[in-house]
Amino acid sequence: MKKIILWNILIMCYSFSFAQNEKGSANDIARITLAAFVPQQIDKMPDAARSILANKLSQIVTQNGMGGSAYNQRFIITTNVNVISKDLTPTAPAMTAFVLEVTLFIGDGIEGTKFSSTSISVKGVGENETKAYIAAIKKISPSNINIQSFVENGKSKIIEYYNSKCDFIIKEGQTLTSQNKFEEAIALLINVPEVCKGCYDKAMDAVGPIYQKQIDRDCIIKLQEANTNWNASQDTYGADISGQFLAQIDPNAACYKQALALSNKIAQRVKEIDQRDWKFQLKEQQDDIDLKNASMNAARDIGVAYGNGPKATIVRYNINGWW
Repeated sequence: MKKIILWNILIMCYSFSFAQNEKGSANDIARITLAAFVPQQIDKMPDAARSILANKLSQIVTQNGMGGSAYNQRFIITTNVNVISKDLTPTAPAMTAFVLEVTLFIGDGIEGTKFSSTSISVKGVGENETKAYIAAIKKISPSNINIQSFVENGKSKIIEYYNSKCDFIIKEGQTLTSQNKFEEAIALLINVPEVCKGCYDKAMDAVGPIYQKQIDRDCIIKLQEANTNWNASQDTYGADISGQFLAQIDPNAACYKQALALSNKIAQRVKEIDQRDWKFQLKEQQDDIDLKNASMNAARDIGVAYGNGPKATIVRYNINGWW
């Protein structure tokens, strides 16, 4: 009961902290974020224009308040570009002039669901086709009213996604937990944005018990490693190696008292054989707000680390039928 109460206080403190900093940090995990994706199959796009187009997409999401950490890549902004016209200017020397139709899309890149789209026309002139194409791409303005409306519509659809599928998300988190995939479960749940208030609260409530299971499992592993090393070498060297594992144990883990007992045992032995105090101390259990914030940050970091890891890397997005 005490841990549940502490966790609820922790969630409230963290949520308050997020609300205070939401405008100032583009990387807060509770934001609705979009990943910029430029597909390879855009017809006749010069290679030199691809990175510029990707930067434009990133500018659009950032300037419209949807930029964020790379680990949350489910929802994407992508584009298709069609050449409307290509002409030579009646100048000396002649220049190439392009008119491009740029269609932007926002959607679920995993399930392949398109949420929002808009098209704009841009013109560019250059010494050759590549330079003219790039000049046109550079004319895409993130502050364009149609683009802003398009992004806002996409954001609303993402909120609808979370609100309509919240129970499935929570259930998936529970299924992953039952499979001991704690990191993946936490990563799934912390990606629920705070603006989806009802689902966000449910997800945060679900994270607490999963995080407890995570640190309990980690405690057992670290304690076993510490015991193994100490049993193999009950001297100052073995003490220092064991201490490295004990130092990683979360003070709220279920086996913390066993870790503390082993630490005291090692310290006593070091005192006997070396006539000195063992310069090691376990993390101490505290009830102050710093520990609560540290625990929430630790749960968040677990999810972020998983999201940035190779197991969660998205290789290919599903945008079939978007144009």
